[in-house]
Amino acid sequence: MSLFNDAVLTERQGPRMIAGVDEAGRGPLAGPVAVAAVVFCPDRPRLNGLDDSKALTAAKRELLYDRIIERALAYSIVMVDVDEIDSLNIFQATMQGMRRAVEGVGHVAQFARIDGNKIPKGLPCPAEALVGGDALDRAIMAASILAKVTRDRYMLELHAQHPEYGFDQHKGYGTPLHLAALRAHGPCPQHRRSFAPVRACLAPA
Repeated sequence: MSLFNDAVLTERQGPRMIAGVDEAGRGPLAGPVAVAAVVFCPDRPRLNGLDDSKALTAAKRELLYDRIIERALAYSIVMVDVDEIDSLNIFQATMQGMRRAVEGVGHVAQFARIDGNKIPKGLPCPAEALVGGDALDRAIMAASILAKVTRDRYMLELHAQHPEYGFDQHKGYGTPLHLAALRAHGPCPQHRRSFAPVRACLAPA
């Protein structure tokens, strides 16, 4: 399923600078959601090895991260913190992050292709939503890798501050290990209190 701006998509004349946009970290119980936008120059050779970040090993993502940054005509990585997630809800926080990421490449991008089925409001250029785009569109693949690597690095730093939760292993997702640590220690400041498993572990007021 795709959502299209028909008036724009009928204009297919010449190379167009398209920003691929994707996020990492909507589901975890802790940490920010990361959003990235990537614009490749259509005249340059394709970057080999791109895929959905979830289909790649951590080592492969790290290698591609540097190559994407080197090859991209423009890129932007945005982190939406826990306070904003809890204030807005995770969906709206992700939409805000996507808008900011596209704004970060707005000086180049003529069009944005968003992974998923929703288009954020207030984008600086026309856009389409592409379900499963992280397995279909190379710029979205690149954005998924930048977002995933950036967030994983953040969670490793968070692990150094709060090793009792095992963030280095699960990156904040609600694994049995994480849930057990959450019950034992209660939430840290980086836990999303708007998420039910975290809320259940809060001390009674």
